[in-house]
Amino acid sequence: MAALVGDPRARSRVHRAALGVRDVLTNALVAAERPAVAGQVVDAVDLAGSLFDPAGARVIADELESLALADVLVVASPTLRASYSGLLKALLDHAPAGLLTPVVAVPVMLGASPRHALAVELQLRPLLTELGASVPGRGLALLESDVDTGVHRTAIHRWLPGVIPDLVGLLDARRRLGERYGAGRTPPTTSRAAYD
Repeated sequence: MAALVGDPRARSRVHRAALGVRDVLTNALVAAERPAVAGQVVDAVDLAGSLFDPAGARVIADELESLALADVLVVASPTLRASYSGLLKALLDHAPAGLLTPVVAVPVMLGASPRHALAVELQLRPLLTELGASVPGRGLALLESDVDTGVHRTAIHRWLPGVIPDLVGLLDARRRLGERYGAGRTPPTTSRAAYD
């Protein structure tokens, strides 16, 4: 299980929230008797210097390819101008079509106000599905102030029961497709209907 943090501030509240979601999901999958290990974290701010530099293209490609190897990818961003960050967009603009086809992605967004809660569904989910990811349940919207106080952990645990059955189902379906089509081969469809 990996995480991608799209905050222009290093080691931010978004970073802490992404790690919290990744760890809770890892524990929930282990409890559901599914193999899961909390793994790699890519902080997009660490790649900012390479995003618009042709010499950095290989670095960006390597990081994106490593994220595509995860079964589950938590993608977290602050809510800026009612959407995900420009840094996250700039990084994912480097992604080839279908990069996240083998991945189940979990969108997480932090906002300053409850008014921003819809951005995770209206903005970040479509970006992830455009890249081929399957997105289980509802995305998670958290308040920035709750990360400072630790209250976000309660919000994560309230959100979890609504997402874990769909997440487990998607992972099981992807494993069955992987067995059917062989390791390293892409199934013939990425539509959600294929997993139902």
